[in-house]
This record gives sequence, C-alpha cells and structure tokens, in this order.
Amino acid sequence: MQLATRRIYTGRVVRLDVDTVRFPDGSTGELEVIRHPGAAAVVPCLTDPAGPDPTILMLKQYRYAAGGPLWEVPAGTLDSGEAPETCARRELLEEAGVTAERLERLTAILTTPGFTDEVIHLFMASGLGTASPARERDEFIEVVPRPLSEVLVGIRDGEIRDAKTMVAILYMAGFRLGL
Repeated sequence: MQLATRRIYTGRVVRLDVDTVRFPDGSTGELEVIRHPGAAAVVPCLTDPAGPDPTILMLKQYRYAAGGPLWEVPAGTLDSGEAPETCARRELLEEAGVTAERLERLTAILTTPGFTDEVIHLFMASGLGTASPARERDEFIEVVPRPLSEVLVGIRDGEIRDAKTMVAILYMAGFRLGL
C-alpha cells in the first residue's frame, strides 16, 4: 500500500517517483517507480493469419538504448486519454505505413513490474492496406515482410530479442493460430 509519493523527475515519456510503501508483512520502505502512460503494439499480418505460414511485417528499428537495431513489431506510447486500439492503429500507420481492416486484441503485458507500471496492449492486425508512414524524427525503420516460421526461428535463436515483440508473436502463434 502506498503511504506517500515524491516526484523526482518528469520527462517526455516517463516520470520517476519514490514511493513510501507498506509491505505485506507490515514493514515500510521506499521504492523507485517509473510511471508510464502505457503503450500498444501490433503484429501486422500481411497475409491471412489463418494461412499455413502467414507473412508478418517486421520492423528493423534503430534503438539507442539497445546499442543498435532490433527486430520489432509496430508499437508506441498511448497519448493522454487514447484507447489502446487507437494507438495500435496509429502506430501501424506511422511506423509500417499500413492500415488494417481488422484489429484483434491479444493480451496486455506488464513490461518490468519490478520498477515500472508500464502496460503494453498487444494486438494482431489483418486485412492490411498500403498507406504512407509518418515516422517521428528519431525513428529509423526498415519494414521487412517475414514468414511467421522464420520469425519464430529468430525468436528461438536470439535474433529477435524485444520482449513485447516476442510475447505478441508467440501469443498469436500459440493461442490464436494454434501452432
């Protein structure tokens, strides 16, 4: 239970608080918590996701904090008051340059609950149509169509290391497609 909170930092995306809390055993202590507005990520299926080996639009994106490029699915931070589905559609357009006829909710994940309250809402998109991307100034992205079988091998072999991407694709493959 939170007893008190003290704001340490407010940035463009995150805020850092130090909370005084009461633990389950009755003791108290201080915890640093990064407050995040939440995000949405979407697996864009270029071909029918029910097909034998659907093609996914993967992003090869430069990530400064990771020290170079990562394979990811489109994702972004929720704007104030924005619904996760709206964010997923916006990021799909901005980063991959596509729209979706169908957007199916997969699940929501806590990214790193030891120090942040960030939740990422995961979706699967199909019925894609071409549009123009509208990337942000710090986004350097290459859109690469890849068969699901190849993406799964990439996850297994450590080529794909981004957690939200791994969970979204494995969830889609295991629970929606039954692979």
